[in-house]
Amino acid sequence: MRSETPKAVRQVGIGDAGTIRAASEVLSGKSKKKFIGRVLPFLGPAFIACVAYIDPGNFATNIQGGARFGYMLVWVIVASNLMAMLIQTLSAKLGIATGFNLAEMCRERFPQPVVWGMWVLSEVVAMATDLAEFVGAAIGFQLLFGIPLLWGGILTAIVTFIILGLQRYGFRPMEAVITALVGVIALCYLIETLLDRPEWANIAYHAVVPQFRGTESILLASGILGATVMPHVIYLHSALTQGRIVIRDPQLLKKLLRFEMIDVVIAMGLAGFVNAAMLIMAASTFFRAGLSDIGTIEEAHKTLAPLLGQASSWVFAVSLLASGLSSSTVGTWRVRSLCRATYIGISRSGSGAASLCCHLSSS
Repeated sequence: MRSETPKAVRQVGIGDAGTIRAASEVLSGKSKKKFIGRVLPFLGPAFIACVAYIDPGNFATNIQGGARFGYMLVWVIVASNLMAMLIQTLSAKLGIATGFNLAEMCRERFPQPVVWGMWVLSEVVAMATDLAEFVGAAIGFQLLFGIPLLWGGILTAIVTFIILGLQRYGFRPMEAVITALVGVIALCYLIETLLDRPEWANIAYHAVVPQFRGTESILLASGILGATVMPHVIYLHSALTQGRIVIRDPQLLKKLLRFEMIDVVIAMGLAGFVNAAMLIMAASTFFRAGLSDIGTIEEAHKTLAPLLGQASSWVFAVSLLASGLSSSTVGTWRVRSLCRATYIGISRSGSGAASLCCHLSSS
């Protein structure tokens, strides 16, 4: 078992020097910027992690839940989001406090057979999720530009690897692109919410009062919870924080964790808003119009235009495309990080096999 203090595994990229310098000034108390300026260098990891909470799988479950049961399941999204904040905070804390990510800690603490089993299970789950995210992006290309699903999937793969290529310049460019895509999704659903004209009093009631209406509502609530809290992104969040800003002083580590908690609250709060907006949109349009059988993304897109106008269906498609591209990128990234952290630790005989493993998993 490895007992030494881990060293930073990331080199400072071209786009990272300014962020690291600004963060160091804030942590040392030398920064004279206002609150927002002091927080900005620490924002980013949670925004990448929150993509898993607003991927195309969330579109399907939230839309179906809103169409079938109106605002009744808003409380499930609220509870899931609070749970996500806690889990992602713990994951970020692990990376900051120990310098190891969750996969590496599992490798150090569990027997090799258990590690192999956990690795295989995590890879299968992550790749299955990534497949759904690629399909979601391909559907977005089809709805917006009429591109066939096969070519949409190929185009998604190309864009994904282009975005992943930004890592050569450091962590900040990648964070900026993913955060921008998350912003597009949030903006689209803000527009959809304004177009819907929902019943805010009813929403507020169902946000705090748990209710079910039969077996189907329980199944949909389970689907919403499952699509929101993603286990594999917990691995990724610890990897994002472990070498981003490396310090060893215990007092500064506590200060860094407080800033990371702000990052988590903002990012997960934004993801919670998007998820709630999806369900509210479905409830305010489909459920209100008696169209409770809307069960797919394509049906929702086709039905929005007659109810809210052509602009609403375009906004919906743009949000789906942004969600699919961002989640496909983050999904491929987390599969690779899982493979690299676990496989290299088990077999130190050479990096070639591990690289091949990462390539096959990402593909």
